[in-house]
Amino acid sequence: MNRLLLLEDDPNLSKSLIKYLKFNGYSIDWAKNGEEAMDLSYENNYDLYLFDINVPLLNGVDLLTALREAEDFTPTIIISAMVDINSVTSGFIAGADDYVKKPFDPEELLIRIKAKTASLKNRLKFRDFEIDLQTKEIRYKKELLHMGFVQKNILISLIQNYPNPVTKDELLLLLDKPTDLALRVNIAKLKKSLDIQIQSIRGVGYKII
Repeated sequence: MNRLLLLEDDPNLSKSLIKYLKFNGYSIDWAKNGEEAMDLSYENNYDLYLFDINVPLLNGVDLLTALREAEDFTPTIIISAMVDINSVTSGFIAGADDYVKKPFDPEELLIRIKAKTASLKNRLKFRDFEIDLQTKEIRYKKELLHMGFVQKNILISLIQNYPNPVTKDELLLLLDKPTDLALRVNIAKLKKSLDIQIQSIRGVGYKII
């Protein structure tokens, strides 16, 4: 289930929109002002942001700008009654992926949301990790990880199989020069660099715990 963050200070619109989107299979957190939305974005992982512009404390454009500067590239749709060209332009400059003008048909918004979340099928989220399975780009606590090809593939394999172990034979296939020692070294480096717990299962392989 895709999880959305809605930033909207109109309670009537928010409640009706939340009800409609939940009916269509989405999980939604609601923030009534920009500061609250920022806190939620730090505390949770979302698949999509829905931001109004004209909200209290921190407007939607400034919030999106701050998130993009913090390397949070979560797809974002701006929903706003501000339809002048300057407002629309500022939204896209801040990093918005789409812009929906109020009033809007909820079905139209749903179509746009589905279009943005369709690409998420190639994304895997696990704890503080976010992985693009197509490009094999890995972010940890929203920071892009720079690691060798072998360790990256081992990490992805362990995460994809969680909570089950990956067999030693499968992991050895990911190494350039497959030996038990090389595998143990790569596992040790992963544990140290990312502060994650990887358990050796005797006679089987390894698993994240």
